[in-house]
Formats: sequence, structure tokens, C-alpha cells
Amino acid sequence: MNQIATDYPFAPVSAAEAAERYRAIAADRPMTKVTMPFGGDAWVIHRTEAARAMLADPRFVREPFRTGERVVPYFVEFPEFLRQTLQFEDPPHHTKLRRLVQKAISPKQVRAMREGAVAYANSLIDDMVAKGDSADLVHDYALPLPIQMLCNLLGVPPEDHDKFEKWASSTLAVAGMSEDEVVANMGELYMYVVELIQLRRREPLDDLISSLANARDKDDTLTDEEILPIAMLLVVAGFDNTANFITTGIASLLQHPAQLELFLTDPDGLAPTATEETLRHGRFSLGIPVAGAGALVPFVATEDVEIDGQLVAAGEAIMIDPGATAHDGIALADAEKFDITRQNNPQLTLSYGLHHCLGAPLARMEMQVALAELFKRLPQIRLTSAPVINHDHLSQPITRLDATW
Repeated sequence: MNQIATDYPFAPVSAAEAAERYRAIAADRPMTKVTMPFGGDAWVIHRTEAARAMLADPRFVREPFRTGERVVPYFVEFPEFLRQTLQFEDPPHHTKLRRLVQKAISPKQVRAMREGAVAYANSLIDDMVAKGDSADLVHDYALPLPIQMLCNLLGVPPEDHDKFEKWASSTLAVAGMSEDEVVANMGELYMYVVELIQLRRREPLDDLISSLANARDKDDTLTDEEILPIAMLLVVAGFDNTANFITTGIASLLQHPAQLELFLTDPDGLAPTATEETLRHGRFSLGIPVAGAGALVPFVATEDVEIDGQLVAAGEAIMIDPGATAHDGIALADAEKFDITRQNNPQLTLSYGLHHCLGAPLARMEMQVALAELFKRLPQIRLTSAPVINHDHLSQPITRLDATW
């Protein structure tokens, strides 16, 4: 029997081999020091428990990246505008901002938004069916749903949805815009959000911008400069990633007939666990090669810290590969399987601890609704070609998913 390679990063291999490699790497060591194409060296964590320990430890910060003191060590050049968003803030300021945002994206608030999400998902399906018996599920379904929910969350007036969508979509790989067009659209979006903040200070509604712009607590009063990075992060991450997760979930089910058959027996009941399994294993179930190089945004150690027996020295960068931790063979013994009934699912795609994704409750709800409604309405749906993926984009999104019914 050949010895399993434990080099990291590794070039694209079959999903089965990637899962096997991740298990071998995690058995060998908790993390690997990698020289990134941009920003120098960084540790990449391979084990779930080591990753959780790091994410919950306040001695790891992102301030040097936010201030520009250091280049973000990453596999691609990290967009500068993302460094000004909430995800690069550290406690205590980060804690204050998270507390305010969580009021507007609480599980209770998200439950209240579910009915609207169900109605909009069905209207999108109605439109697809009215046009014929086939569709591109990225542009016709997976993208419009989270954009609509984001507009509702932020309080974008209905008459502005079209231009808001145009601006917000400018950073997507599927937009196909030039760099100049992206810059122009982001500038227009930035100014629009500034004006929306001022409008909601004068005319507050039941939305996130109103809540942030009119925080009553003395300690919670926010300036426009504090609200803007929150809004921009939600715009950039709030529908791009969610749309990709939705598309991945659909494609995963369609490429696992036994799991799809099971899902069709109870779409609403199985949507929550199917969503978690998509977040954990979805990229491995698309029938495409998997590379060992994906990672969450890095941190910097403020002092020497030992994690799982490995010393991370003060000043060193560290990050997590959620594909690796999801297949470490330690947290889950059968991690290579796509199982939509899985109850114990310690996936870290939406991070954990202090930096757990703020929009996670909303993203999960949208994924659950999108999967359940599509397969309830179109149980006979099937793919007509393989998913098209842009490997040059930061989030490596599925840019096209053709299906018929």
C-alpha cells in the first residue's frame, strides 16, 4: 500500500483523495507553516480542536492587517476594501459592534424573515417555470434570493433594489466587470449607504441600518464611520457567499441520488442538517477536483501561544483551512461521506467563537429555505452540465449551474 502524501498545500486531486490526504496530514501534525503567494509565511491549521482553540483565543488579532502594517498572507491578493470591514476589527471595539448587529440578525429576527424568504423563493421558481423547463440556477435562483433578503435586512427601499443589486454584484466573479467598473460601482454603493444611514437617522424603520444609526445606549452610539464597515461587509459577504452555498447545496444533492431521494421524503425537516453538511462537505461532493489550499482570513499572534503542542510565536500569522478541519478524521470518523442526516457537525466554514460569522443565522435560514422550496416544487430537477467554477476569484464561486425539470 502506498504511503499517503502529507504535503500541504497540494494541487487539485479527486475529492476522495483530498479527504484521504487531509486525514493523513492531520494525523501527522496540527498545522503547517506555508509561504503564501502574498504576505509571507503563515501557519495553516488542519485539526478542528486546534482551530477552535485559536478562534476562541483573544491573543490572536487582525489589527496589523486592518491598519496596513502587514500584508494579509493569503493564496490570492486580498482585496483592500475588505480590510476595512468588521471582520478585521478586534475586541473591545469588535465586541461592541457585534453586539449591536446581533440584535438585528438574532435567531428571533431571522425566524421573522423566513416567511418572506419562502415567498420570494417561490416567486423565483414561478418565474423559472414560466420561462420554460430549464434555468441557470445561479442567476435565476441562488443569487436573487440572498440579495432580496439583504435589501430587506439593511432597509433598502424597494425602488432602489435594482441599482443596489447592480452595485453590490460588481465584485462578483459572475459580473464580468472591468476593474474600473468595479471601482466605480463600489464608490456609488459606498455613497448610497452613507445617504441611507442619514435617511434612517431621520426616518427610522425596522431594519439593521436604522438600528445601528439610532442606537440609544450612550456606549453604543455609532458614527457613520463605524456603521459603514458593517454595512459594507454584509453587502460583500452577505449574498456572494450565501449564493455560493445555496448553489453548492443544490449541486451536491443532485449528484448524490440516494441523499436526494432521502431529502425528498422531508425537505423541511432535513433542510437544517443538509445545510450544515453542505457547509462542511459541499465542495467535496461536486464531482470536481479539490485542492488543499483554501483558508479563512488569518490572524496574528500577539504573544507566544502553544496550540495542540505547536508553538506559534508572537508576530506569526495563523489561519484555518476549513476543508482540512472538516476532514481531519478526528472530529468525525466518516468525514469523507456526504450525509444530510448528520447531527454532530463541527464544521468551521462560518468560523467559530469571537469571529463566528455575524450573518450565520441569516445564511443558514436562506440555505434551508432555498433547498427545501426548490426540491418541493421541482422534485424532478436534474443537472444538464457540470457546475462552472471560477478558480481565480477569492471565494471560487460556482458561476453557472444549468438544470432542467
